[in-house]
Order: sequence, then C-alpha cells, then structure tokens
Amino acid sequence: MTLLSYKLTAGILIFLTTVLAIIYPIKSRALPKHNRPLELTDAFASGIFLGTALFHMLPDAIKDFAVTPTMSSYPMAELFCAIGFLLLLFMERLSHYFASEKNHDNTLSYMLAIILIVHSLIEGTVLGVNPTFATAFVIFIAIIAHKGSESFALAVVLNRSQLPLSRIINLIILFSLMTPLGVVGGAVLTTSFKFKYTELFTASFNAFAAGTFLYMSTLHHINHHQRQHEKEGLLEFGALVIGLIIMGTLSLWT
Repeated sequence: MTLLSYKLTAGILIFLTTVLAIIYPIKSRALPKHNRPLELTDAFASGIFLGTALFHMLPDAIKDFAVTPTMSSYPMAELFCAIGFLLLLFMERLSHYFASEKNHDNTLSYMLAIILIVHSLIEGTVLGVNPTFATAFVIFIAIIAHKGSESFALAVVLNRSQLPLSRIINLIILFSLMTPLGVVGGAVLTTSFKFKYTELFTASFNAFAAGTFLYMSTLHHINHHQRQHEKEGLLEFGALVIGLIIMGTLSLWT
C-alpha cells in the first residue's frame, strides 16, 4: 500500500466513524424536548468538549507555540484560548440584546459548527501533508480517537437549537466531509508547496477552538440547563464528568 492510498483509506475510515456517531443524537431529536436521556446526553457532550479542550487542543497548541522561535517567550496559546472564550461570551451577550432565545441558541450552534468544520479541515490537512507512514499512522489514531466524540457532541448541540432537521443534517455532513477533504488536499498540495506557517496557524486555531469549547462546556452549559430544570443537576454533572474522563483517557494514547 502506498502512502497516498493509506491516507485515502484513513480519510474514509474517519468519515465512517463520524457518520456512525451522529445516528443516536439525530434519532433522539424526535423525543420530547426535556427527555431525561437527551439531557444527560447533552451533559455528556459538554464533558467531551471540555476534555477535548483541556487534554488535546490546548496542550497541542502550547507545545507547537513553544517550538516557534518568535513566540516562545509569551503564552500565545493561552491568549488565543482566552480570545475564543471571550468571543463566544460576547456573542451570547450580544444575541440576548438583539435576538430572541431561539436565535441566540441558533447563532451559537452555527458558530460551533463552523469552528469544528474548520478544525476538521485543518487536522485532515495535517494528516495529508505528513511525509511518512509512521507519523501518518499516529496522526490518524489521534484524529479517529476523538472524531466520533466530537461528531456526537456537535449533533447534540445542534439538536438543542431550533434549526430545521434538514439544516442540521447538512451541517453534520459538511463536518463529516472536511477531514477526508483535508487529507486529499494536503496529500495533493504537499507535492507542490512548502507550508512555512502551517504549525503556527494550527497552534493558533487549536488554542482559539479550545477557548470556544471551554465556554460551550461551562458557562453555556450551565445557562442552558438552569433554564430547563435543576433537580437532575447531579446526574448531569456525573454525565459531564464521564465525558471528561473519556477524553482524558484517550489522551494517554494520542
């Protein structure tokens, strides 16, 4: 098997993992609005986002910035993380000012979908441009280890919004395709171009995305669930912790 065919196979496997992970959240959209399993699933998804930010994206960004000569003396990863967190907080406050609660949830759902779509394209490109079997395999394991979790969590967040089901499915399909497209694009372009600032851009985006994930899994999660009910808070907290533990455990191998 050539390196190119291996990368294409990896892209297909990542796509299938992403699609399989969204089946339950999409089917659960037909359940009552405040169905207990759906609320616990939502809390579990928040734990996944929190773990993804703390155990994967932010540490990767810190490590990449540390080897960038011009950025090694300043906590750039933490800066971009704070910017991402504050941006979503600002958007939520702004949406409360100018929009209804329905539009507010829709706006944040769109924002999160866009961030994950771009992130998926970037990680696919990183796999596509990699020049060796060994490192390409490590990157593939790292991607597929959290891809299903991210896809599941995104579907849950989109279900929380008031977006039409057809639009939710379109966004998830686009998200599912981004990593394979990144793999193909990276594999093709790497033969012709040298990406001088790839690591710097990836580190900046990972740190920014970590900030947005921190917001969605903390302040936004708390605000949303306080509006729904409060008696099941401990159960939802437990579901969140389970999601966090799973992502923390995955970090041992990725």
